[in-house]
Amino acid sequence: MTAPLLCCDENEKLQLTRRGVLGRGLTVGAGAALAGLAGETLSTSLAFAAGTYTGDTLVVVSMRGGFDGLSAFAPIGDSDYFKARPGIAVPKAKVIAGDGGMFGLHPALAPLLPQWKAGRLAAVHAIGQPDPTRSHFAAMEAMENAAPGTSIRSGWLDRMLGLTGASGPLAAVSMGDAMPARLMSGPASDVSMRGLEEFTLTADGKKPMAAALRAMYADVPAVLAAPALAADRALAATATVKGTYTPANGAVYPDSDLGGALRDVARLIKAKSGLVTAAVDCGDWDMHQGLGPAVAGERMYDNLLDFSTAMAAFVTDLGDQGMKNVTVLTISEFGRRVKENGSRGTDHGHGNAMMLLGGGIRGGRVYGDWPTLDPQALIAGDLKATTDYRSVIGEVLQKRCGLGALDTVFPKVKPSSFGLATAR
Repeated sequence: MTAPLLCCDENEKLQLTRRGVLGRGLTVGAGAALAGLAGETLSTSLAFAAGTYTGDTLVVVSMRGGFDGLSAFAPIGDSDYFKARPGIAVPKAKVIAGDGGMFGLHPALAPLLPQWKAGRLAAVHAIGQPDPTRSHFAAMEAMENAAPGTSIRSGWLDRMLGLTGASGPLAAVSMGDAMPARLMSGPASDVSMRGLEEFTLTADGKKPMAAALRAMYADVPAVLAAPALAADRALAATATVKGTYTPANGAVYPDSDLGGALRDVARLIKAKSGLVTAAVDCGDWDMHQGLGPAVAGERMYDNLLDFSTAMAAFVTDLGDQGMKNVTVLTISEFGRRVKENGSRGTDHGHGNAMMLLGGGIRGGRVYGDWPTLDPQALIAGDLKATTDYRSVIGEVLQKRCGLGALDTVFPKVKPSSFGLATAR
Protein backbone atom coordinates (compact mmCIF):
# COMPACT_ATOMS: atom_id res chain seq x y z
CA MET A 1 0.00 0.00 0.00
CA THR A 2 1.29 3.44 -0.86
CA ALA A 3 1.96 5.68 2.10
CA PRO A 4 -0.29 8.75 2.28
CA LEU A 5 1.06 12.13 1.31
CA LEU A 6 2.23 14.22 4.22
CA CYS A 7 2.21 17.98 4.45
CA CYS A 8 5.02 20.16 5.72
CA ASP A 9 3.45 20.23 9.22
CA GLU A 10 5.27 16.98 9.99
CA ASN A 11 8.61 18.52 9.07
CA GLU A 12 7.91 21.64 11.13
CA LYS A 13 7.01 19.54 14.16
CA LEU A 14 10.19 17.52 13.71
CA GLN A 15 12.27 20.69 13.63
CA LEU A 16 10.76 21.83 16.91
CA THR A 17 11.39 18.40 18.40
CA ARG A 18 15.02 18.41 17.30
CA ARG A 19 15.65 21.79 18.86
CA GLY A 20 13.99 20.58 22.00
CA VAL A 21 16.20 17.49 22.11
CA LEU A 22 19.43 19.37 21.44
CA GLY A 23 18.42 22.55 23.25
CA ARG A 24 21.49 24.72 23.58
CA GLY A 25 23.66 21.86 24.72
CA LEU A 26 27.07 20.59 23.82
CA THR A 27 26.68 16.82 23.51
CA VAL A 28 29.42 14.29 24.00
CA GLY A 29 29.14 10.55 23.54
CA ALA A 30 25.70 8.97 23.45
CA GLY A 31 23.69 12.09 24.14
CA ALA A 32 25.19 13.61 27.29
CA ALA A 33 24.24 17.32 27.20
CA LEU A 34 26.90 19.50 28.79
CA ALA A 35 26.80 23.17 27.80
CA GLY A 36 25.41 25.88 25.51
CA LEU A 37 26.63 27.18 22.16
CA ALA A 38 25.26 29.45 19.39
CA GLY A 39 23.64 28.63 16.02
CA GLU A 40 20.44 28.60 13.99
CA THR A 41 18.88 26.07 11.59
CA LEU A 42 21.95 24.16 10.51
CA SER A 43 23.72 21.04 11.73
CA THR A 44 27.30 20.09 10.93
CA SER A 45 29.11 16.94 12.03
CA LEU A 46 32.88 16.60 11.98
CA ALA A 47 35.22 13.66 12.50
CA PHE A 48 38.97 13.50 12.95
CA ALA A 49 41.46 10.65 12.69
CA ALA A 50 44.59 9.90 14.66
CA GLY A 51 46.86 10.30 11.64
CA THR A 52 46.31 6.90 10.02
CA TYR A 53 43.58 7.87 7.55
CA THR A 54 44.84 8.85 4.08
CA GLY A 55 41.61 9.06 2.08
CA ASP A 56 39.50 12.04 1.04
CA THR A 57 37.72 14.28 3.49
CA LEU A 58 34.09 13.27 2.91
CA VAL A 59 31.57 16.11 3.20
CA VAL A 60 27.96 14.92 3.40
CA VAL A 61 25.32 17.59 2.80
CA SER A 62 21.83 16.47 3.85
CA MET A 63 19.14 18.32 1.88
CA ARG A 64 16.43 18.17 4.55
CA GLY A 65 12.75 18.18 3.68
CA GLY A 66 12.80 16.27 0.40
CA PHE A 67 14.98 17.82 -2.30
CA ASP A 68 13.49 18.17 -5.78
CA GLY A 69 16.09 16.63 -8.04
CA LEU A 70 13.74 17.04 -11.00
CA SER A 71 14.27 20.79 -10.74
CA ALA A 72 18.01 20.83 -10.00
CA PHE A 73 18.83 18.42 -12.83
CA ALA A 74 15.83 18.80 -15.08
CA PRO A 75 15.07 15.98 -17.54
CA ILE A 76 14.50 18.37 -20.43
CA GLY A 77 14.83 15.54 -22.94
CA ASP A 78 11.79 13.77 -21.47
CA SER A 79 8.59 15.28 -22.91
CA ASP A 80 6.53 13.97 -19.98
CA TYR A 81 8.46 16.30 -17.67
CA PHE A 82 6.86 19.36 -19.23
CA LYS A 83 3.43 17.73 -19.33
CA ALA A 84 3.57 16.96 -15.61
CA ARG A 85 4.90 20.38 -14.61
CA PRO A 86 3.40 23.02 -16.91
CA GLY A 87 4.00 25.84 -14.38
CA ILE A 88 7.28 24.91 -12.69
CA ALA A 89 9.34 22.88 -15.18
CA VAL A 90 12.71 24.40 -16.03
CA PRO A 91 12.46 25.47 -19.71
CA LYS A 92 15.06 24.13 -22.13
CA ALA A 93 16.06 27.69 -22.89
CA LYS A 94 16.96 28.37 -19.26
CA VAL A 95 19.18 25.40 -18.37
CA ILE A 96 22.80 26.47 -18.14
CA ALA A 97 24.53 23.20 -18.99
CA GLY A 98 23.78 19.52 -19.11
CA ASP A 99 24.72 16.21 -20.59
CA GLY A 100 23.96 17.24 -24.15
CA GLY A 101 20.50 15.76 -24.31
CA MET A 102 18.39 14.43 -21.46
CA PHE A 103 19.37 16.65 -18.52
CA GLY A 104 19.98 20.33 -17.91
CA LEU A 105 21.17 22.24 -14.83
CA HIS A 106 18.86 24.68 -13.08
CA PRO A 107 20.03 28.28 -13.72
CA ALA A 108 20.47 28.91 -9.97
CA LEU A 109 23.38 26.44 -10.03
CA ALA A 110 25.35 28.97 -12.07
CA PRO A 111 27.99 29.53 -9.33
CA LEU A 112 28.92 25.85 -9.72
CA LEU A 113 29.00 25.91 -13.51
CA PRO A 114 32.82 26.19 -13.60
CA GLN A 115 33.03 22.96 -11.57
CA TRP A 116 30.65 21.21 -13.98
CA LYS A 117 32.68 22.34 -17.00
CA ALA A 118 35.93 21.35 -15.30
CA GLY A 119 34.59 17.85 -14.70
CA ARG A 120 34.49 18.08 -10.91
CA LEU A 121 30.70 18.23 -10.42
CA ALA A 122 28.39 15.33 -11.31
CA ALA A 123 24.93 14.05 -10.48
CA VAL A 124 23.28 10.67 -10.20
CA HIS A 125 19.58 10.63 -11.08
CA ALA A 126 16.75 8.27 -10.14
CA ILE A 127 18.34 7.34 -6.80
CA GLY A 128 16.35 6.37 -3.72
CA GLN A 129 15.93 4.14 -0.71
CA PRO A 130 15.03 0.44 -0.91
CA ASP A 131 11.96 0.84 1.34
CA PRO A 132 10.43 4.18 0.32
CA THR A 133 8.17 6.17 2.59
CA ARG A 134 6.71 9.66 2.37
CA SER A 135 7.18 10.31 6.09
CA HIS A 136 10.00 12.74 6.83
CA PHE A 137 10.81 11.12 10.16
CA ALA A 138 10.81 7.52 8.91
CA ALA A 139 12.69 8.37 5.72
CA MET A 140 15.40 10.39 7.47
CA GLU A 141 15.88 7.73 10.10
CA ALA A 142 16.22 5.03 7.44
CA MET A 143 18.55 7.17 5.31
CA GLU A 144 20.95 7.84 8.17
CA ASN A 145 20.83 4.32 9.59
CA ALA A 146 21.19 2.86 6.06
CA ALA A 147 20.79 -0.73 7.23
CA PRO A 148 17.12 -1.68 6.67
CA GLY A 149 16.12 -5.21 7.56
CA THR A 150 18.91 -5.58 10.12
CA SER A 151 19.24 -5.04 13.85
CA ILE A 152 21.91 -2.36 13.30
CA ARG A 153 20.95 0.93 14.94
CA SER A 154 24.09 3.02 14.42
CA GLY A 155 24.50 5.69 11.76
CA TRP A 156 26.35 4.81 8.56
CA LEU A 157 28.98 7.53 9.09
CA ASP A 158 29.72 6.08 12.52
CA ARG A 159 30.30 2.70 10.90
CA MET A 160 32.42 4.27 8.18
CA LEU A 161 34.55 5.98 10.85
CA GLY A 162 35.09 2.64 12.53
CA LEU A 163 36.65 1.28 9.34
CA THR A 164 38.95 4.30 8.92
CA GLY A 165 40.37 3.90 12.41
CA ALA A 166 39.30 7.44 13.27
CA SER A 167 39.94 8.22 16.95
CA GLY A 168 40.99 11.20 18.96
CA PRO A 169 39.23 14.05 20.72
CA LEU A 170 37.17 15.15 17.73
CA ALA A 171 36.35 11.81 16.16
CA ALA A 172 32.77 13.01 15.57
CA VAL A 173 31.26 16.45 16.05
CA SER A 174 27.74 17.69 15.36
CA MET A 175 27.42 21.44 14.80
CA GLY A 176 24.13 23.33 14.97
CA ASP A 177 20.71 22.48 16.34
CA ALA A 178 18.64 21.58 13.27
CA MET A 179 19.16 17.82 13.59
CA PRO A 180 20.61 15.32 16.04
CA ALA A 181 23.67 13.59 14.64
CA ARG A 182 21.98 10.32 13.72
CA LEU A 183 24.47 9.80 10.91
CA MET A 184 27.14 9.43 13.59
CA SER A 185 25.15 7.73 16.32
CA GLY A 186 26.98 4.71 17.63
CA PRO A 187 30.10 3.73 19.55
CA ALA A 188 32.34 6.52 18.23
CA SER A 189 32.70 9.46 20.60
CA ASP A 190 30.85 12.53 19.33
CA VAL A 191 30.71 16.19 20.31
CA SER A 192 28.00 18.71 19.38
CA MET A 193 28.63 22.39 18.67
CA ARG A 194 26.81 25.21 16.94
CA GLY A 195 29.84 26.99 15.52
CA LEU A 196 33.60 26.73 15.71
CA GLU A 197 34.13 30.09 17.40
CA GLU A 198 31.31 29.45 19.87
CA PHE A 199 32.56 25.99 20.83
CA THR A 200 33.27 26.57 24.51
CA LEU A 201 31.93 25.53 27.86
CA THR A 202 29.90 28.20 29.60
CA ALA A 203 31.67 29.69 32.63
CA ASP A 204 29.78 30.15 35.89
CA GLY A 205 31.58 33.42 36.66
CA LYS A 206 33.67 31.95 39.45
CA LYS A 207 35.44 28.86 38.15
CA PRO A 208 36.22 27.87 34.53
CA MET A 209 33.87 25.06 33.54
CA ALA A 210 36.57 23.01 31.81
CA ALA A 211 38.62 22.82 35.00
CA ALA A 212 35.51 22.10 37.03
CA LEU A 213 34.58 19.31 34.62
CA ARG A 214 37.98 17.64 34.96
CA ALA A 215 37.86 17.87 38.73
CA MET A 216 34.31 16.54 38.87
CA TYR A 217 35.14 13.40 36.90
CA ALA A 218 38.69 12.81 38.11
CA ASP A 219 37.86 9.90 40.41
CA VAL A 220 34.83 8.31 38.73
CA PRO A 221 34.92 5.09 36.66
CA ALA A 222 36.22 5.57 33.13
CA VAL A 223 32.96 4.51 31.50
CA LEU A 224 31.17 7.36 33.28
CA ALA A 225 33.94 9.93 32.89
CA ALA A 226 34.54 9.31 29.18
CA PRO A 227 31.92 11.74 27.76
CA ALA A 228 32.98 14.64 29.97
CA LEU A 229 36.70 14.11 29.42
CA ALA A 230 36.12 13.76 25.68
CA ALA A 231 34.51 17.20 25.72
CA ASP A 232 37.56 18.59 27.49
CA ARG A 233 39.91 17.09 24.89
CA ALA A 234 37.73 18.38 22.06
CA LEU A 235 37.88 21.90 23.45
CA ALA A 236 41.67 21.73 23.54
CA ALA A 237 41.83 20.34 20.01
CA THR A 238 39.78 23.17 18.50
CA ALA A 239 41.58 25.95 20.39
CA THR A 240 44.34 26.26 17.79
CA VAL A 241 41.84 26.56 14.92
CA LYS A 242 39.85 29.43 16.40
CA GLY A 243 40.52 33.08 15.71
CA THR A 244 40.15 35.57 12.88
CA TYR A 245 39.70 33.78 9.58
CA THR A 246 40.00 35.16 6.06
CA PRO A 247 38.93 32.77 3.28
CA ALA A 248 41.59 32.20 0.64
CA ASN A 249 41.56 33.04 -3.07
CA GLY A 250 38.96 35.78 -2.67
CA ALA A 251 36.24 33.33 -1.62
CA VAL A 252 33.09 35.00 -0.29
CA TYR A 253 30.69 32.81 1.65
CA PRO A 254 27.02 33.83 1.74
CA ASP A 255 25.74 35.10 5.09
CA SER A 256 23.64 32.01 5.67
CA ASP A 257 23.69 28.94 7.89
CA LEU A 258 25.11 26.83 5.08
CA GLY A 259 27.75 29.40 4.22
CA GLY A 260 28.89 29.60 7.83
CA ALA A 261 29.06 25.84 8.24
CA LEU A 262 31.05 25.25 5.07
CA ARG A 263 33.43 28.04 6.04
CA ASP A 264 34.12 26.23 9.33
CA VAL A 265 34.62 22.92 7.52
CA ALA A 266 37.12 24.58 5.17
CA ARG A 267 38.97 26.03 8.17
CA LEU A 268 39.36 22.60 9.72
CA ILE A 269 40.55 21.05 6.47
CA LYS A 270 43.11 23.80 5.86
CA ALA A 271 44.32 23.60 9.47
CA LYS A 272 45.28 19.96 8.77
CA SER A 273 43.24 18.85 11.74
CA GLY A 274 42.94 15.33 10.37
CA LEU A 275 39.34 15.82 9.23
CA VAL A 276 37.83 12.58 7.93
CA THR A 277 34.22 13.55 7.40
CA ALA A 278 31.93 16.53 7.77
CA ALA A 279 28.15 16.32 7.62
CA VAL A 280 26.16 19.49 7.07
CA ASP A 281 22.39 19.87 7.21
CA CYS A 282 20.81 22.14 4.61
CA GLY A 283 17.05 22.57 5.11
CA ASP A 284 13.91 24.17 3.67
CA TRP A 285 13.42 21.83 0.70
CA ASP A 286 9.88 20.71 1.64
CA MET A 287 8.24 22.82 -1.07
CA HIS A 288 4.57 21.91 -1.11
CA GLN A 289 3.88 25.53 -2.01
CA GLY A 290 5.75 28.11 -4.03
CA LEU A 291 8.53 26.02 -5.53
CA GLY A 292 7.86 28.23 -8.51
CA PRO A 293 9.35 28.68 -11.98
CA ALA A 294 13.10 28.97 -12.52
CA VAL A 295 13.44 32.71 -11.87
CA ALA A 296 15.00 34.76 -9.08
CA GLY A 297 12.66 35.43 -6.19
CA GLU A 298 11.06 32.00 -6.34
CA ARG A 299 11.70 29.59 -3.50
CA MET A 300 13.53 26.82 -5.36
CA TYR A 301 15.65 29.29 -7.28
CA ASP A 302 16.69 31.25 -4.20
CA ASN A 303 17.47 28.15 -2.12
CA LEU A 304 19.51 26.59 -4.92
CA LEU A 305 21.38 29.86 -5.40
CA ASP A 306 22.35 29.99 -1.71
CA PHE A 307 23.43 26.34 -1.86
CA SER A 308 25.51 26.77 -5.02
CA THR A 309 27.03 30.06 -3.84
CA ALA A 310 28.10 28.49 -0.54
CA MET A 311 29.52 25.43 -2.29
CA ALA A 312 31.37 27.57 -4.84
CA ALA A 313 32.92 29.62 -2.03
CA PHE A 314 34.00 26.41 -0.29
CA VAL A 315 35.72 25.19 -3.46
CA THR A 316 37.40 28.56 -4.06
CA ASP A 317 38.56 28.73 -0.43
CA LEU A 318 40.23 25.31 -0.60
CA GLY A 319 41.62 25.85 -4.09
CA ASP A 320 42.36 23.20 -6.69
CA GLN A 321 45.05 21.61 -4.56
CA GLY A 322 42.81 21.36 -1.51
CA MET A 323 39.88 19.93 -3.46
CA LYS A 324 42.04 17.08 -4.75
CA ASN A 325 41.51 15.37 -1.42
CA VAL A 326 37.89 16.36 -0.76
CA THR A 327 34.65 14.78 -1.96
CA VAL A 328 31.27 16.40 -1.34
CA LEU A 329 28.02 14.49 -1.82
CA THR A 330 24.39 15.35 -1.16
CA ILE A 331 21.61 13.13 0.16
CA SER A 332 17.93 13.73 0.89
CA GLU A 333 15.32 11.59 2.60
CA PHE A 334 13.19 11.42 -0.54
CA GLY A 335 12.40 13.29 -3.74
CA ARG A 336 9.21 15.02 -4.92
CA ARG A 337 6.26 13.79 -6.92
CA VAL A 338 6.52 14.21 -10.66
CA LYS A 339 3.31 16.16 -11.07
CA GLU A 340 3.10 19.68 -9.71
CA ASN A 341 0.24 20.49 -7.33
CA GLY A 342 -2.19 23.39 -7.31
CA SER A 343 0.12 25.56 -5.20
CA ARG A 344 3.01 25.71 -7.65
CA GLY A 345 4.80 23.11 -5.56
CA THR A 346 5.27 19.37 -5.32
CA ASP A 347 4.37 16.79 -2.69
CA HIS A 348 6.48 14.03 -1.16
CA GLY A 349 7.78 11.53 -3.70
CA HIS A 350 10.53 8.96 -4.08
CA GLY A 351 13.15 8.97 -6.88
CA ASN A 352 15.62 11.82 -6.65
CA ALA A 353 19.03 13.16 -7.69
CA MET A 354 22.23 13.47 -5.69
CA MET A 355 25.27 15.62 -6.41
CA LEU A 356 28.96 14.79 -6.14
CA LEU A 357 31.77 17.33 -6.19
CA GLY A 358 35.51 16.95 -5.81
CA GLY A 359 38.90 16.56 -7.42
CA GLY A 360 38.41 12.81 -7.72
CA ILE A 361 34.94 12.99 -9.30
CA ARG A 362 34.44 12.38 -13.02
CA GLY A 363 31.95 15.19 -13.50
CA GLY A 364 30.25 17.12 -16.22
CA ARG A 365 27.57 14.46 -16.63
CA VAL A 366 24.51 12.87 -15.03
CA TYR A 367 24.87 9.19 -14.13
CA GLY A 368 22.15 6.63 -13.55
CA ASP A 369 19.56 4.47 -15.26
CA TRP A 370 16.81 6.89 -16.31
CA PRO A 371 13.39 5.13 -16.16
CA THR A 372 11.56 8.00 -17.96
CA LEU A 373 8.60 9.98 -16.67
CA ASP A 374 6.07 8.14 -18.80
CA PRO A 375 3.01 7.71 -16.56
CA GLN A 376 3.29 3.95 -16.98
CA ALA A 377 6.86 4.02 -15.70
CA LEU A 378 6.05 5.91 -12.50
CA ILE A 379 5.59 4.27 -9.12
CA ALA A 380 2.37 5.64 -7.62
CA GLY A 381 3.06 8.98 -9.30
CA ASP A 382 6.73 9.06 -8.33
CA LEU A 383 9.95 8.82 -10.31
CA LYS A 384 11.10 5.22 -10.07
CA ALA A 385 14.35 4.85 -8.15
CA THR A 386 16.68 2.65 -10.17
CA THR A 387 19.82 3.14 -8.04
CA ASP A 388 20.20 2.66 -4.28
CA TYR A 389 21.79 5.84 -2.86
CA ARG A 390 24.01 3.66 -0.67
CA SER A 391 25.66 2.04 -3.69
CA VAL A 392 26.74 5.47 -4.97
CA ILE A 393 28.21 6.37 -1.59
CA GLY A 394 29.82 2.93 -1.52
CA GLU A 395 31.69 3.63 -4.75
CA VAL A 396 33.01 6.86 -3.23
CA LEU A 397 34.01 5.14 0.02
CA GLN A 398 36.00 2.52 -1.86
CA LYS A 399 37.66 4.72 -4.47
CA ARG A 400 38.16 7.99 -2.59
CA CYS A 401 38.20 6.95 1.07
CA GLY A 402 40.21 3.77 0.59
CA LEU A 403 37.77 1.41 2.29
CA GLY A 404 37.67 -2.24 1.24
CA ALA A 405 34.65 -4.44 1.83
CA LEU A 406 31.66 -2.25 2.67
CA ASP A 407 29.28 -4.75 4.23
CA THR A 408 29.97 -3.22 7.64
CA VAL A 409 28.81 0.18 6.42
CA PHE A 410 26.02 -0.87 4.02
CA PRO A 411 24.98 -4.48 4.67
CA LYS A 412 24.31 -6.47 1.48
CA VAL A 413 24.85 -3.46 -0.79
CA LYS A 414 27.38 -3.52 -3.63
CA PRO A 415 29.10 -0.28 -4.71
CA SER A 416 27.87 1.21 -7.96
CA SER A 417 29.98 0.66 -11.06
CA PHE A 418 29.30 3.98 -12.77
CA GLY A 419 32.96 4.97 -12.70
CA LEU A 420 31.96 8.34 -11.24
CA ALA A 421 35.08 8.54 -9.08
CA THR A 422 38.74 7.92 -9.73
CA ALA A 423 40.74 5.67 -7.43
CA ARG A 424 43.25 7.44 -5.20
